[in-house]
Amino acid sequence: MTNCVNIKGKDYSLDTLRLIVGRQDLKITNSFAEEYLLLCEVVDNPFILPFFLEKFYTMDIKDPENFRLALWRVQVDSDLRLGEDISKHQQRSYVTRTLEKLLFSEVLLEVVEEPDTSDESGFC
Repeated sequence: MTNCVNIKGKDYSLDTLRLIVGRQDLKITNSFAEEYLLLCEVVDNPFILPFFLEKFYTMDIKDPENFRLALWRVQVDSDLRLGEDISKHQQRSYVTRTLEKLLFSEVLLEVVEEPDTSDESGFC
């Protein structure tokens, strides 16, 4: 992992951790909440999400509103960076939307396609 930091014996992407916490000038400490470190792990490796669903579901999230903001930050960042690496950012977005649905029963920033209301002539 490039640009990573070791916290409690595990390596985490500094860029992803900044995004999750919502601070560009992140001070590295060992006092990050467990849910943020776990989110950082699954955002950077989406294929481990199925193994952590129960842990997220049963976890006592200390600040649910702030955690939801972290999910939104990753969703927005992934949507903005979709052109850089479509597969990577679709997976990151999927992880956060899945967790938001699991923990909060709805996805507020869900991308919704507008129905096509034009007829065949191209006019509305």
